[in-house]
Amino acid sequence: MYGAAHVGAGHALEQRGFVPQLVVGTSVGALNGAMAAAHPGAAAESLDHLWMSVRRGQVFPFTGPRSAGGICTDRGLRRIIAKAGLPSRIEQLAVPFTAVAVDLYTGAPAALDRGDLESALLASAAIPGIFPPVSREGRLLIDGGPLAYVPVRAAQQAGAASLVVVTAGPESWPLRPTVPPRRPRAIAARAGLLALHHQIEHDLQEVAEDIPTVVLPTGIEVWPAPWDLRHSRRLMRTAAATSAQFLDSVVVRGPGLYRFAAPEPVETAGRMSSSIARSR
Repeated sequence: MYGAAHVGAGHALEQRGFVPQLVVGTSVGALNGAMAAAHPGAAAESLDHLWMSVRRGQVFPFTGPRSAGGICTDRGLRRIIAKAGLPSRIEQLAVPFTAVAVDLYTGAPAALDRGDLESALLASAAIPGIFPPVSREGRLLIDGGPLAYVPVRAAQQAGAASLVVVTAGPESWPLRPTVPPRRPRAIAARAGLLALHHQIEHDLQEVAEDIPTVVLPTGIEVWPAPWDLRHSRRLMRTAAATSAQFLDSVVVRGPGLYRFAAPEPVETAGRMSSSIARSR
């Protein structure tokens, strides 16, 4: 579900003439990113139609036969990839593209920048326990999120001289204190949120020391469950409006981290307030 926010931010970028020279994505960001790499500067409309046509049962078939290694099969993801009309190999995309996954045996990140595109996207999106790991070129791969939720280091290693980062989900928000949870599931969820948030912040700060790193805000305060695909339009519209406002105001002057100052703007009935900050 969170990937719908990427599409909204993509609309704002394309309306302002932005054309990527390199695309790097993790998980659903790899799925969206492959479309952006196939149609640089002109992918948002196709992604909009694709997202509005997808239903939960197509992506997360929680009922019926299960796969080895996950509670869902990846047949739905395969159909979505086929529907997107992408080329069969990564090298055939219009601009260089990398999907980031994790090697389940070694724990090392896997930057998939050549070869079969479908297996690269399935591997990057293989959420542990939900979708089965993907065997690719002698490695068993899972979702890149545990190591590269926001794959800015992989983008820098691929040669990026500047970055436009589109991140989504509650992990991407400025961390806020909260009443300590008491239920085991809530405690585990909070711990996972803390781990991902600190990973994101560490990677952004590290990369921004060397190159300009612009983080687009989504403006989304209330995130639905990742499998609840009924909110695609809301997430796209909110992210498009907030990213547009930010892009029209931000001024980039050399290496650094450019983003909204905390707290990020939130959804309102008809208006948004914002502030922009650059941090090092």
